Amino acid sequence: MLTIGEESVMISDNRFASPPPPASSSPATIQNPNFNFIPFNSFSSIIPKEEHGMMSMSMMMMMGDGAVEEMMENGSVGGSFGSGSEQAEDPKSGTEFDVNELRDDEQPPPAKKKRYHRHTDRQIQEMEALFKENPHPDDKQRQRLSHELGLKPRQVKFWFQNRRTQMKAQQDRAENVMLRADNDNLKLENSQLQAELRCLSCPSCGGPTVLGDIPFNELHIENCRLREELDRLCCIASRYTDRPMQSMPPSQTLINPASELPHHQPSLELDISAYAGNYPDHPSSDLMSLPPQDTACFFPTQTINNSSNNNMLLADEEKVMAMEFAVSCVQELTKMCDTEEPLWVNKKLDKIGGETLCLNEEEYMRLFPWPMEKNNNNGDFRTEASKANAVVIMNSITLVDAFLNADKWSEMFCSIVARAKTVQIISSGVSGASGSLMLMYAEFQVLSPLVPTREAYFLRYVEQNSENGNWAIVDFPIDSFNDQNSPHEYKRKPSGCIIQDMPNGYSKVKWVEHVEVVVERHVHETFAEYVKSGMAFGASRWVDVLERQCERMASLMARNITDLGVIRSADTRRNMMRLSQRMIKTFCVNISTSYGQSWTALSETTKDTVRITTRKVCEPGQPTGVVLVAVSTTWLPFSHFKVFDLLRDQHHHSLLEVLFSGNSPHEVAHIANGSHPGNCISLLRINVASNSWHNVELMLQESCVDNSGGLIVYSSVDVVPIQHVMNIEDPSNVPLLPLGFSVVPVNPPGEVEGISVNSIPPPSCLLTVGIQVLASNVPTAKPNLSTVTTINNHLCSIVDQITSVLSSTISPTIASSAAAAKQDVI
Repeated sequence: MLTIGEESVMISDNRFASPPPPASSSPATIQNPNFNFIPFNSFSSIIPKEEHGMMSMSMMMMMGDGAVEEMMENGSVGGSFGSGSEQAEDPKSGTEFDVNELRDDEQPPPAKKKRYHRHTDRQIQEMEALFKENPHPDDKQRQRLSHELGLKPRQVKFWFQNRRTQMKAQQDRAENVMLRADNDNLKLENSQLQAELRCLSCPSCGGPTVLGDIPFNELHIENCRLREELDRLCCIASRYTDRPMQSMPPSQTLINPASELPHHQPSLELDISAYAGNYPDHPSSDLMSLPPQDTACFFPTQTINNSSNNNMLLADEEKVMAMEFAVSCVQELTKMCDTEEPLWVNKKLDKIGGETLCLNEEEYMRLFPWPMEKNNNNGDFRTEASKANAVVIMNSITLVDAFLNADKWSEMFCSIVARAKTVQIISSGVSGASGSLMLMYAEFQVLSPLVPTREAYFLRYVEQNSENGNWAIVDFPIDSFNDQNSPHEYKRKPSGCIIQDMPNGYSKVKWVEHVEVVVERHVHETFAEYVKSGMAFGASRWVDVLERQCERMASLMARNITDLGVIRSADTRRNMMRLSQRMIKTFCVNISTSYGQSWTALSETTKDTVRITTRKVCEPGQPTGVVLVAVSTTWLPFSHFKVFDLLRDQHHHSLLEVLFSGNSPHEVAHIANGSHPGNCISLLRINVASNSWHNVELMLQESCVDNSGGLIVYSSVDVVPIQHVMNIEDPSNVPLLPLGFSVVPVNPPGEVEGISVNSIPPPSCLLTVGIQVLASNVPTAKPNLSTVTTINNHLCSIVDQITSVLSSTISPTIASSAAAAKQDVI
């Protein structure tokens, strides 16, 4: 007796008995010795065993997991799950029959197939209602529902499983229908677009614009052939015209950094750009004869050397070479960071005493022989090399992300990098940022119009050491693997930094700067020693700025900030810091020669350091109209830290009143963004007689200082935009017209009055004052001579006031210290 489900079926013993073998059997007929089956080739209509198993599996999948489980437990799945007999189905009648019954007609008929239980409408409705609320009921819910409906818990469980399977199948079918419809629509749209492309015609010649499916390599070969032909024709034409001819216009595929300005950059436009040279010494009266140009259509031609941009982008075959050079440059950078003598030697400074670290050129050429040194073996090029170390409060992942993003990189080093752009991404890296290689353009600046900027195309490669986890970020010249010359008079040899993670989110940074630059012929004598010494673009300046900017970033992300003034939340604090960062960026760009700005001198003497320019502003973020900019630089025999402290000291009201037109400021909000007390942001209220609730003058100030120099920048702001910033609205549209001071340490000149030859001179600095005035609210207006005279007098008054205050407060201290030292010697 076998038990199937809940029924018992009696089976005769002779069902499993083997009948006696026949008297004679054919040799071709093989019988099963165990079950004495008739050979399968005698039944052509019987379903094969493989198909029977597939049908059983399909049926079990449709019934659900629970039903299959019950059938397997009760043994009612069929012969495939341990039954000793095989069954088949008649394709005409649809009834099942046992194979052994064909052999033995005396056996009783097979047991009746179990009929499936069909739920009532009420049971289905109740279970549907619960299914809508909870498709996955727990045991208690199933027990309660089975008790209410008169079903077994297993029946309820299997019904829910089958219902979930059915719902999923319906959803899949609906999604397939939708995707199929979308695919058909896209195919139809694609065919329509292709038909339209085939119908396009050239407006010039009337021919087709699409030449069919031409392989890329054939187009590349054809372009090279046409370029060679054009160069040959230009050379022939130059012989007859006695002047050089440009062989090809700028490549359209090259991303021209001067063709577009970032949205946060100020729109620079110069009305003195028609003058020859960077620093023409024309009289100021000529300044008024030229109207301001439109920044949307005017960019100086000297910023980009168009003749060298033809092959700037790397071809596919050059990318492999670039990756090989990148790996070797990482090894060179690592060795230069870790090696001391004899690669790096200490050199004595004659004027101020002390020593500085210099690169041994002979040892460098022996260790790293570069193949393309033949073009730079003339006297016009000189080498600048330096290295420095620092520990910064930022992890390596954040630093690497900043170096890979051109906008973040220029934002972090806004006082050094005037603009930067990613021209071409050659490799995006295999795992994360490691292995990334890109072609970049950058313009490096000194915060003064007396020093021209340095522009360069270079390749930047990022790699993480698999052994120690250190990151290497290296820049190397694009002309290092082909005959292409750099498009500018400045080339970055393998330079960059090694970043090592330290505990508590800090990183140790080793920086190397190694460049070749044409001897600057346009650097003013005031900054000549500053640039030549390497302090302007050296590794120490990069590291100092990085350390200060990392502290600023940590302050920006801080949450546990106490209530100081009107800034009462961390979000408001971050919004105010972003506004101040844009003010600093705008000031740095506006007082330098970046973007091809041309400046004019107000006098023809070489000692004069006052430069003036104008530009038209029509974009948000700055006042609309014509802006007049005046910048002056003065050498001071004082430490840049002392000058910085004096400028930001609010106790010297006489000095500040000159800057604020005779009114004293009062601080209403303060944000500290660095370890030095001078690194902070302040919101100042200007105390004037007409100050009231309806007439309030506010001034935004940020000051920052490090070993490489200091900045103090101001900008007047209206009350309504500041309220929007306090309400955490977008600060990018707040109009800013910054003015301020830049102070950098320099070596003293050869002869300083009052200082003996044998004594060590005191530290000195260069103070640069930059003022911007909205000359007219009309963008097409031309500033008159009186406006230039007024801003020049105001600038001279500020410089004289600062010099007098410094002489009265610092000079007596220096004099007393010198007298005491002299008395000790005696």
